[in-house]
Parts: sequence; structure tokens; C-alpha cells
Amino acid sequence: MTERHLYQQLLTAPNLLTCFRFVSAPVLLWLAWHGHEKAFLLLAVTFLSDALDGFVARRTGQVSEFGAILDSWADVVTYSTIALCAWWLWPAVVSREALYVALVIGSYLLPAAVGLFRFGRFTSYHTRAVKLAAVLMAASLFLLFLGGPARPFRFAALVCTAAALEEIAITLVIDRFRTNIRGIFEVIGKNPGD
Repeated sequence: MTERHLYQQLLTAPNLLTCFRFVSAPVLLWLAWHGHEKAFLLLAVTFLSDALDGFVARRTGQVSEFGAILDSWADVVTYSTIALCAWWLWPAVVSREALYVALVIGSYLLPAAVGLFRFGRFTSYHTRAVKLAAVLMAASLFLLFLGGPARPFRFAALVCTAAALEEIAITLVIDRFRTNIRGIFEVIGKNPGD
């Protein structure tokens, strides 16, 4: 494979959308550290790039294992950044919702830890449940931080927990590292190596 061909495979529209989350992280940290709540909320639309990159990859036929892994790393950076920034900007809200915050953090850390233990890398399944959880979490966080009710955030935290349990189950069922698995039923009953 030539160097030019390799760049064409790596520098795709979905991968560039994913990279936007890496670039946004230090800006989000700076905004939160300096107390710019409204600007932080505007830039936190990086959540949208999480939904868009996979959609663009599927629509353009640019789905790849590299893209799935890159997306998983961007998720780690984005969600860690937003959690830290939320603690800096809205400490009272984070304290009040500590149980649900812990559920959300655990729903990202536990599947990653199980994947690292089992396969030596982060899981990159991008299940339907995880996608739903991400959309619900993004919407509920905006609502919560704008002074809205906590119920949507709490519900999203429970959906994140259920999605994490599914990811852990997938990791325990499959016999080799795979990416882009829609859900547990996709892997149950398949022959090893499929």
C-alpha cells in the first residue's frame, strides 16, 4: 500500500469529524477552567460529532476498524473532558447527582477495563444501545446544566448503565476483538471466528 493510499484511507470525512473531538478537548478545558459556562455549552456540541461521524462513515462507505478505534479514543477524551468540566462549572449539580454521575462514569470505565483485560484494547462496538445512551446523555446534560429537571439525566444514566452491561456481555461472548457490533444478539449463536 502506498503512502498516498494510506492517507486517503485515514483522512476521511468521518475520521476528521472524530478528530474534531480531540481538538475541542483542550478548548473545553480552558473554557471551563475560566468559568465560561455559556461558551462551554456552545462548544460542547462536540457531542454532535460523535453522532455524525458514524452516520457519515456508513453513508459514504468509509466504515473502518481504524475509524471505530479512533472514535472510541475520542469518546474517552470527550467524556472525560466533559465530566471534569462539569465538576468545575457546576459542582453543586454534580454533587447533588453524584450517584447518577458515578453510574455514567462507571458505564464508560467498566466496559473499557473489561475490553483492555480481555483483548488488550478499548472496545469499539458502537452498539445501538450505546448510540442511544450518548444521544440521551448529551440532551439531558444540556437540559441539566441550563437549570432544567434532573429526571432526564437520571434516565440517561440508567440507559448508559444498561448499554455498558451489554458491551461487557459482548466482550465476554466474542472470541476475538471486533468492531462495529450492533448488539448482543448479533454475536449470540454465531460460530467462533464469524
